[in-house]
Amino acid sequence: MLSQESLAKIDRELNKYPEDHRQSAVMSSLRIAQDELGWLSKETIAFVADYLRIPAIAALEVATFYNMYDLAPVGKYKITVCTNISCMLRESDRIVEHLEHSLGIHMGETTADGKVTLKEGECMGCCGGAPLFHINNKEMCEHLTPEKVDQILEGLK
Repeated sequence: MLSQESLAKIDRELNKYPEDHRQSAVMSSLRIAQDELGWLSKETIAFVADYLRIPAIAALEVATFYNMYDLAPVGKYKITVCTNISCMLRESDRIVEHLEHSLGIHMGETTADGKVTLKEGECMGCCGGAPLFHINNKEMCEHLTPEKVDQILEGLK
């Protein structure tokens, strides 16, 4: 189900923990699987759990708890907007409205061309940079304004 390259990356993660703590590698293993496949199906989650030799429910609990894991296909660019209290107080709702208007979609939707998915996220631990969003769980964009959002979206084209 996963390439040898991804399995080798998971093995490197497993080597960081004692044999009886294989579950400690579940978050990074799910990330590796998602990076390769684009999202995590229940079959992929079960495969990762089996590879780690942990109960499938243990991996599913992690995948469903954290918003960085995608349990359905997403666009090439997943924009996860923080709407928690600090960002909300710094007008993240205005950023959400601007994104929805600019992209022609609502939270949880993907543009018709499959390019951008818009998701709501919980606190991203960077309240000083509010309002903010992540792109593909890897790039954080802080101190957002509608104008800055437009520049970021233009760069994704």
